[in-house]
Amino acid sequence: MSTPAPDHYALSLSCPDRAGIVYAVSRFLVDQGCSIAESQQFTDRDVNRFFMRVEFAPAAGEAGGALDLASMRQAFADTAADLSLTWRMHTTSERPRVLIMVSKFGHCLNDLLFRANSGALDVEIPAIVSNHPDLATMADHYRIPFHHVPVTKDTKPEAEATLLQLVDELDIDLVVLARYMQILSPELCKALEGRAINIHHSMLPSFKGAKPYVQAAERGVKFIGATAHYVTSDLDEGPIIEQAVARVDHSMDAAAVTRLGRDTECMALSRAVLWHTQNRVLLDGHKTVVFS
Repeated sequence: MSTPAPDHYALSLSCPDRAGIVYAVSRFLVDQGCSIAESQQFTDRDVNRFFMRVEFAPAAGEAGGALDLASMRQAFADTAADLSLTWRMHTTSERPRVLIMVSKFGHCLNDLLFRANSGALDVEIPAIVSNHPDLATMADHYRIPFHHVPVTKDTKPEAEATLLQLVDELDIDLVVLARYMQILSPELCKALEGRAINIHHSMLPSFKGAKPYVQAAERGVKFIGATAHYVTSDLDEGPIIEQAVARVDHSMDAAAVTRLGRDTECMALSRAVLWHTQNRVLLDGHKTVVFS
């Protein structure tokens, strides 16, 4: 009988750049009886900041085949303090809990649910929240609780309070706005800072309002795309995680351009969610470092 492979763990960090960071992290892992399976690092010279993600496991022959993560975190605290690190250490087998918000367009929701159900996206989805009832049947198909939370100008504070209550009660790690067509208040953006991802179309020239892909087809654009980014109070201007683009052929009508555009939205959003939930995205001011 084969021996099960030990759990893998990941440490992601950022700090002011200086000599000896990689050495200090590597020495700590060796001292803890670990071997490094994957390591990526990057230095932003403009702000003199260092970023790193290292994946590790108990070294071959180590007893038990698993680590006491709480003890590892406690042991690493001194090294982290010496280097002024912002850091997170976790087990890669953890399944982050994701709450999805949606309105009436279901393509991104369907894509995320399929990926989660098939294992391509290793997350748990304990709830779907929508300001419309239209996509309840899709949630039912995947046996995920659907919460219809209508939003009007007068009820918006109560609706956002309901959302935050669900985030707290369900122990949510990430909120995904999968074509949720409501602007979040600055207060809600602050409460979800660093743990909410949005998707929107991004095309040049910019087409605002209803039916942007129809407008794009009418103007004869040659490229369309989508941007997945962290939610901030600056509308659609949060740190970008991923973008996808596709070339538009002159023979495409508005319906074909719309289908193509929605495909790019699904691609960009699913990658952003995957990388975030694997702790491969580190904030770098108004930008991100993505160790994909």
